[in-house]
Amino acid sequence: MTDFAADSILVMVDVMPSGEVAKSAAGLLGAASGVGTPVAVVVTTPDLLSGAAEQAASLGAHVVLTATGDTSVLSAPAVDALVAAAGLVRPDAVLVSNSIEGRDIAGRFAARTRSGLAADAIGVSRDDEGIVAHHSVYGGAYNVDSAVTFGAPVITVRQGAIDSRAEAQPLNALPLEVAPAGAPAATVESFDQVQATSTRPELRGAAKVVAGGRGLGSKEKFELVDQLADALGAAVGASRAAVDAGYVPHSYQVGQTGVSVSPQLYIALGISGAIQHRAGMQTAKTIVAINKDGDAPIFEIADFGVVGDVFTVVPQLIAALEAKKK
Repeated sequence: MTDFAADSILVMVDVMPSGEVAKSAAGLLGAASGVGTPVAVVVTTPDLLSGAAEQAASLGAHVVLTATGDTSVLSAPAVDALVAAAGLVRPDAVLVSNSIEGRDIAGRFAARTRSGLAADAIGVSRDDEGIVAHHSVYGGAYNVDSAVTFGAPVITVRQGAIDSRAEAQPLNALPLEVAPAGAPAATVESFDQVQATSTRPELRGAAKVVAGGRGLGSKEKFELVDQLADALGAAVGASRAAVDAGYVPHSYQVGQTGVSVSPQLYIALGISGAIQHRAGMQTAKTIVAINKDGDAPIFEIADFGVVGDVFTVVPQLIAALEAKKK
């Protein structure tokens, strides 16, 4: 029988249909290593299990608990495995990605185990009484901490918010004995796989983001955002106003009703900075704003601001970036 560390932190590692672990796993295991000993839980089909376990160990999991599950059933197999893992490990906390699937898993697990749930954390720490979750709330206007009064907290962590990474560990995989709870769950009967090829990183979890707003003026002029993003190797985002105007699809939207990002660099072009937009990007490490309106709210949170026409400033910036590459 394996003895688990007294400060174990249970981490739910998402596995993609391709067999690769989700990008969020690195941040989750990095956060866990900062407050305890990371123990990963991996649930996928038998043919993908060993590869996913190896990846989890390379990202810092001291122990990888594995379980096979029917991937056509949403959430329930992962929750069953997480319940079994928690009973075995007795962790100080359970970390889950704040993705759509992760929030579903965390909510179901918390309800089943009667645990406290802290959602959309941007960091975790430990004090004398246990694990503390850190949040950015009310559109980024306040930073608050939360902790539970008993048991291990279940914390969903915003993707891209954690910079720290854990040291790679030798693979120590253990199969979990999972008893299905038979809880109601949706089942995927069929799906069509769409191959999207892009040289840009995915918006959620990207290290660098260039976002455009209604100030760009048109769908054609929004290409300026694409050009700067390509020069920086960044993902492309947009404000809700730009999405509503039809410049880009809704999947580009950053904000309260879109994607929440925490990149190292966030460049806002022609974005006024409404509170709904700031809610989704204010935790970026460095914020650069370019806007011709010197009173735009975005400048209140920007680390660097340029008051000027984006169509004058940005082409010069792109030229400088390209010259530096030569």
